[in-house]
Amino acid sequence: MLITNIKALVGVHPKEKLFLRGSELSELPFLENAWLLIENGLIKDFGSMDNLQTPNTKHQTLNAEGRFVFPSWCDSHTHIVFAAPREEEFALKIAGKTYEEIAAAGGGILNSANKLQKATEDELFESASIRLKDMIKHGTGAIEIKSGYGLTVESELKMLRVIKRLKAAFPIPIKASLLAAHAYPAAYKNNHQAYINLIINELLPKVAEENLADYIDVFCEKGFFSNEETVQILTAAAKYGLKPKIHANQLSSSGAVELGVAHHAVSVDHLEETDENVLQAFSESHTIATLLPSCSFYINIPFANAKGLINSNAIVALASDYNPGSTPSGNMNFVVSLGCIKLKMMPEQSINAATLNGAAAMELSNEVGSIARGKKANLFITRPMTSLAYLPYSFGQSQIETVILNGEVYHG
Repeated sequence: MLITNIKALVGVHPKEKLFLRGSELSELPFLENAWLLIENGLIKDFGSMDNLQTPNTKHQTLNAEGRFVFPSWCDSHTHIVFAAPREEEFALKIAGKTYEEIAAAGGGILNSANKLQKATEDELFESASIRLKDMIKHGTGAIEIKSGYGLTVESELKMLRVIKRLKAAFPIPIKASLLAAHAYPAAYKNNHQAYINLIINELLPKVAEENLADYIDVFCEKGFFSNEETVQILTAAAKYGLKPKIHANQLSSSGAVELGVAHHAVSVDHLEETDENVLQAFSESHTIATLLPSCSFYINIPFANAKGLINSNAIVALASDYNPGSTPSGNMNFVVSLGCIKLKMMPEQSINAATLNGAAAMELSNEVGSIARGKKANLFITRPMTSLAYLPYSFGQSQIETVILNGEVYHG
């Protein structure tokens, strides 16, 4: 495929650039009046239209006049395998009930777990497929999916097997995270150690045997898993080669970020509560700070301190947190808009955080996340736009006209 007359080819980072730290996030190189050549599903070459040789007739040609070409969004934090939405909690939120109050009343994660335990693997696969197709049409070209709504050995394995089926069925890179430590099941409310033992002694060996997960994740938060409990789980998972990711500082600041950094977590996610210790921890670490602004938007909690993190030289990524309770949307275009509107990131910073740094948070930035020769041709072509900033500016409207995955137009 040859794409010609591109108004701007965005995210032309050097192939060896695998993440962007601090002030580098403001650097979003683009090539005006460009062409892009795709062969065998990979980006073969690109350049200025002034230097385009006579195209080979074997190539399908797309004319992108007036349009921008972006690398696909890389969504590094989602929970899209679930049995049912939770719109019954929507009115409770509007009435002023907090996340913790809804959870205490039997809603929240335990609500999703009860529904998921009753669903079949096929049902979960079909519903997750519908969500993933929709996300791809909105420009997502790589994704991480977490378990965590099973909360039993059988149901956590069921979720991870669904994710494995999605990996095989869809044309984008998919990473899987074991998040059995998402909440304590009611039966273990007063015996946390017994549930941790279940994860360590029964679940982890089976996950490893079937090669079902790339990462271990823990909701390290007040009212969920303590720092000490988190360390137990991370240490056990490391013996099976599962690298850590952590949900941290969503509701409180308790040292979870520093714990994640000390354990060389690939990413620490949420970070709505940020203090100087958090900023310092990220400034000296390769752990990625993944921010989830649509979660803050939906459940009306503080937005993460993106500017502070960037000024502290952190590696900042943006992700959707698509889940049935606190973020019922996987639209990364809206996430990028919120990055600008609510996190006060410049458009270049927000786009970089949702592409190259999102890919880095899945350890995929050697193959997706930017426009570079030899990378996967996972990208999207916009509608005609006046400028780069128009994409986040026009929140609520999709500016995506054509999605290309592995060098082919995606029709869903």
